[in-house]
Amino acid sequence: MSYFVTGATGFIGRHLVQELVDHREGPVHVLCREGSLARMETLIERWGSDRVTPVIGDLAEPGLGVDPDWVAEHADSIDHFFHLAAIYDMTADDATNEAMNVGGTRNALDLAAELRPGCFHQVSSVAAAGEHHGRFDESMFAEGQHLPSPYHRTKYESERIVREECPVPWRVYRPSIVVGDSQTGAMDKVDGPYYFFPLMKLMRDHLPAWLPLVGVDLGDTNVVPVDYVAKAMDHLAHLPDRDGEAFHLVNPEPQPVVDMVNAFCAAAGAPQFATPLDRRVTGAGPLGLVPRALRPSTVLTNLVKAAPVQAVLDQTVGRLGIPAEVLAHTSFTAVFDSRATEKALAGSGISVPDLESYARTLWTYWEENLDQSTARDAAAREALTGKYVVITGASSGIGQVTALKVAQAGGVPVLVARGKDKLEETRATIELRGGQAHVYPCDLSDLEAIDRLCEQMAEELPSVDFVVNNAGRSIRRSLKLSHDRFHDFERTMQLNYFGAIRLVMGLIPKMKEQKRGHVVNISSIGVQTNPPRFSAYVASKAALDSWSNVVSSELVGDGITFTGIHMPLVRTPMIAPTKIYDKFPTISPAQAADLVIRAMVERPHEINTALGNAGAVAHTVAPKLAFRILNMAYHVFPDSAAAKGASGQPGSRESEQIMLARMFKGIHW
Repeated sequence: MSYFVTGATGFIGRHLVQELVDHREGPVHVLCREGSLARMETLIERWGSDRVTPVIGDLAEPGLGVDPDWVAEHADSIDHFFHLAAIYDMTADDATNEAMNVGGTRNALDLAAELRPGCFHQVSSVAAAGEHHGRFDESMFAEGQHLPSPYHRTKYESERIVREECPVPWRVYRPSIVVGDSQTGAMDKVDGPYYFFPLMKLMRDHLPAWLPLVGVDLGDTNVVPVDYVAKAMDHLAHLPDRDGEAFHLVNPEPQPVVDMVNAFCAAAGAPQFATPLDRRVTGAGPLGLVPRALRPSTVLTNLVKAAPVQAVLDQTVGRLGIPAEVLAHTSFTAVFDSRATEKALAGSGISVPDLESYARTLWTYWEENLDQSTARDAAAREALTGKYVVITGASSGIGQVTALKVAQAGGVPVLVARGKDKLEETRATIELRGGQAHVYPCDLSDLEAIDRLCEQMAEELPSVDFVVNNAGRSIRRSLKLSHDRFHDFERTMQLNYFGAIRLVMGLIPKMKEQKRGHVVNISSIGVQTNPPRFSAYVASKAALDSWSNVVSSELVGDGITFTGIHMPLVRTPMIAPTKIYDKFPTISPAQAADLVIRAMVERPHEINTALGNAGAVAHTVAPKLAFRILNMAYHVFPDSAAAKGASGQPGSRESEQIMLARMFKGIHW
């Protein structure tokens, strides 16, 4: 088989090419503008195949601007021509939609006429159904539907052109709203439900998760993950005798908009919406006799589409990153029938997963990679632009997300961890987004290696403006299980204390020379609350706190300052071995990274949580009572299976454990 793909650098295109590389044989030719060749070469490296070759061209040119000699050489040899290059953006203007969606399709058909492929595969959209009311199956197309926006109109028009003018056999694919990969969360732009994520983040940060909010029934939407779309397209394209058909790549079960929003709110830890007045009320009984045009959801939708309301929305929710055009099209009037597609996929193992099963994955990826709040923060940009930030433990978790946020604000992350490969992946991500980063692999439990690292950084970096001591080791084990494991205490002290201060001491001469520098220590809420079973871990963090407090007075005159963050429980790989934490309220690595950014911008001496401060006060004012409460928790929470060296963990007191975890949110039990 031989393939030609347009839009291979796009979101769906990248995943489709990966499917072809992984599961098909033969060359994959990908259209690429000359100015995007470097990015394409990076993608080819990530696809991991020498079968992918770029073909220089341009979507806006006749015949896609492909060299006639290349066309002549490959005529009659291409089995599948996939046309994905288009605008998938509700906010794009009429001219852009026309040029990319309609003009681009005509140019692709011109090339197809010369290449004469076995089949032309057009990626359309359910937007071609416009505002059709009711069931819309794969055999339907020109149903007299209203096309409410340039996007709807040009998706319809481009599909019409393929149906009526394609010089070779064709197949059409109509995805619904495509979100990130259900396994990794990977997404490359803010679109669809992602527009609402900043508002959800704002709600999470300022409202308690238990607070019920009143919502309205906004009808149904339809969301599918990109990995499903790519796998389904690959499978359907290779089925025999399906030319001239359209396939709906949609969720067979329409999703109420409010349910979709609540799935993401739950993933974010934000309050959720209840709809006391929904279609079960407005569409039943006497209200069911009310014409559709007068029903509350229809009236609300039409109101949102009105020009004066759109102008108001642009100046209100638009400032939160939610375009008014998106609010006007949050739901579908059509119900997309995909029975023909489901039948064609039967036996392949390809199906649409439930949104609830991967909503957390999508949210986490957005929060760590697409959230632009740091880039928009003027104070963060002023503090970090052009500054070199040494981050230990930068290969995953808090350190990795902090590096991404530092780069977003214009800083230069200096990535330090043992695993060079993971650090290089993080650097590649930063550079693909236009940033800059440096990689310094180092085992931070090896003091001599730290000395060499400091010498190398002092020589090679123009400055060391910030040091984030994030690398750490946590051990959760009671004292009764530690009598023959004194190395637990030695290992935690070696990395969390000795390694951290050795790094800072090695970089102090450089910072003194600059007459500036700021050190951020990732400490623990445990230093304030003293939870049982964490004697090794808390002692090492307390030692780092005490050392920093003492040397702060010695170095402040040299322009070197310290911030200690008493971090609550964070959802990172470090806590994964303790399975009960899966049910605990935790903060995300992105929330933790936001605290690190705040520490670098504001440079306070400490950043604490309210609960951590309360714990510190309790130990001072009523120490006996505090230890009684901690002893109760000691008996409620068992040692983990990992601590015991066993394969299971008792769960008979799980309800008490979860109750205490919710009461004392963020403490490492």
